[in-house]
Amino acid sequence: MSHDTKTKLVYMANQIATFFKTQPESEAAQGVATHINKFWEPRMRRQLFEILEKEDNGLDALVLQAVPLIRKPEPAEQPLR
Repeated sequence: MSHDTKTKLVYMANQIATFFKTQPESEAAQGVATHINKFWEPRMRRQLFEILEKEDNGLDALVLQAVPLIRKPEPAEQPLR
């Protein structure tokens, strides 16, 4: 994953978190997860989980709180050689 892709996904996830911070605290993490599950394709969610493996990933605390609620896609199939 390129640095630009990582930067864009972190930016997008943090924007979603910023929006849901305006919602009741009890609903915010679920809102972030629901949005990502509904609108992000499996490749994007797979890349998000790769970003999460890095300690200094730049993700907002609300995104991190939502992670257990985000569906983790199956690993990408490798092409036959």
